[in-house]
Amino acid sequence: MSTALPDHIEAKTSGPPSRVPAPKAAPGFRWAVAPSFGIVGKCVLFGALGLAAVVLVLAAVRTIVGGYGPTDQLFVYHTVVPSDLPITVTERGNLESQKEIEIVCELENIGYDRSGGSGTQILYIVPNGKSVNKGELLVELDSAPLQDRLDNQVLATERARAEHIQAKAKFENQKTQNETTLAEAKLQVELAELELKMFEDGEDGTYQLQLQTIDLSIQEAKNKIVEAEAGLLMQTTDVKGVEMLYKLGYKSKGDLDQAQVNYLKSQGVLVRATNELANAKSNRKKIEQYDYPMQKLELEGKLETTKRAVLQVERDNESMLAQAEAAFNGAQRALEKEEEKLEKYQAQLGKCKICAPQDGMVAYATERSRSHRSATTISEGAFVRERQRILTLPSLTEMQVKTAVHESVLDQVRKGLPTTVRIDAFPDRTYKGTVRLLAVMPDDGGWLSSGTKVYETIVTIDEKVERLKPGMTAIVEIHVDCLKNVLSVPVQAVVQRQADNWCYVDAGRGVERRMVTLGRTNDKFVEICAGLSEGDRVVLNPMAIVEEEQEADAKLDTADEDSADEAAVPPEPESTASQATDVPEQQGGGPADATGQPDPRDESGGSGRPRRASQQEPPEDESPRGRRPRQDGPNLMQYDTNGDGRIGRDEAPERIQSLFGRIDSNGDGYVTADEISATVGRARGNRAAGSRAD
Repeated sequence: MSTALPDHIEAKTSGPPSRVPAPKAAPGFRWAVAPSFGIVGKCVLFGALGLAAVVLVLAAVRTIVGGYGPTDQLFVYHTVVPSDLPITVTERGNLESQKEIEIVCELENIGYDRSGGSGTQILYIVPNGKSVNKGELLVELDSAPLQDRLDNQVLATERARAEHIQAKAKFENQKTQNETTLAEAKLQVELAELELKMFEDGEDGTYQLQLQTIDLSIQEAKNKIVEAEAGLLMQTTDVKGVEMLYKLGYKSKGDLDQAQVNYLKSQGVLVRATNELANAKSNRKKIEQYDYPMQKLELEGKLETTKRAVLQVERDNESMLAQAEAAFNGAQRALEKEEEKLEKYQAQLGKCKICAPQDGMVAYATERSRSHRSATTISEGAFVRERQRILTLPSLTEMQVKTAVHESVLDQVRKGLPTTVRIDAFPDRTYKGTVRLLAVMPDDGGWLSSGTKVYETIVTIDEKVERLKPGMTAIVEIHVDCLKNVLSVPVQAVVQRQADNWCYVDAGRGVERRMVTLGRTNDKFVEICAGLSEGDRVVLNPMAIVEEEQEADAKLDTADEDSADEAAVPPEPESTASQATDVPEQQGGGPADATGQPDPRDESGGSGRPRRASQQEPPEDESPRGRRPRQDGPNLMQYDTNGDGRIGRDEAPERIQSLFGRIDSNGDGYVTADEISATVGRARGNRAAGSRAD
């Protein structure tokens, strides 16, 4: 069965994989045999074979990783073009009516179910989903317990009447006590009136006495001022006379100073007298403007308080008398209370039968328990509590969707956003809707929830509907925003590894990795802010390439280990034989000497496959057969032609050019002895770890 792809998506199957060319010998190594194939020649041969294997691996890795060249893998492409990117939030929910009448149990909890819970038993209920007419019987509840309560009210009425006689004596005593307390309150009123009258008396009242005292102080202050002014005048004349005599030489400087001091003292006396007058006037003003109103208000307030006390006593008397009278009539009130209960029970007997208030379809109410493990079932024989919903009569022409929005997108959703609603039962039809309500607090989900926070959301369908039923599953797309003319790709085209995001882009002869910067997204497409251009074709099934990359990285790590070992060893001297030829192989596959016989010193056992370096090399502190011990970094420093203590890319030999970027750990374009030693150490550590894992 074939599946048609969209116009901007195409499938491509590349041709057979290209052949990897045979490796060439690196400088310093030759495929040669000396007339006498000794240890040196054999080391050269093994080094050449190892480097050839590395070149083969690197060539294969570059085919897969570097350009992701032709493979027989089926790629599905998507062409990047500017387009509008709608930002939507998609949630699932259930249909319910916008307008529905709830039928609840209005009976008090009288009976008990088998589990010990209180409630009223359902004797009859109309079938769920049935269409009913106005006035038709919907539910009948058990009324037997109500009749028992009604019979107990008669005895309570007789007990209330017996209390009436006992309250009569208390009522008579309360009248006498009320007369005594009222007379005492009126006496306090008379005393307050006399005190106020004494304060306001215009001749001998307390206020007039205070004013007279202040007036005397004012008069004394004025007299002092007159005396001080006369003394000051005399001192002024005295100072002038002394000054004249001083100028004529008849008075000394001391006499003049003494005259001036006396003048200043006279001024001080005048100032003090003036201040006393001002102080006395201020006191009079204070008494007139403040003390008098305050004392008058206080006395008037006291009088009013006593008057109000009389009223309070009268009211208390009335209250006490009313309480006594209430006790006298207690039996009658108790009887009235019991009669009210009787009327209530009679009314509830009428509510045991519930009829339809309007035409509609019956929908049983479902309420989950607090633990969310079970639901309360409405059926004949079940118990319902007071105010519990029994059923609803929904309007089937106006519907809404009850759903929940995840907390991660809550900031994008708000009241009034347009929506598109699709019903699972009618997938070919869509409805326009609006977000009407967004909960403020999250739904706890009960003790079985995973801790995810969701917020209940109500989406109304803004058109009349038909054939839709409450409880149907609906999919709501909330239109949050629409990005105009942006580059976007399907979400499956993006590969994410930690903080890195990239796509694989068609590069002509293969595909290449392209790092991208992501923007906003919906469930299908994601905005590309940087990294792609219009017309680029991205791979929609990149996981196959990712798996190849992982395999290639593993091979590359192995190649790096071997190449790092080779990079740390300087090249052997070239063979003295001037005619270098390919090494012939015997039937057993082992190297042969000049006579064509197998070399007895061949360590491969005549298999034709040289051992790996890790199997052939002795420890570094040994040097059997004249072989030089390995040195990590310093041997490569012989290529430091300019003597600056580091090797540039132009100075590095061809055999480490492919590893130059890995050895240059700080990325400064130069390789030092420490960086070479660190690279060799990492390669050996990886190889040792791999051997232990094997």
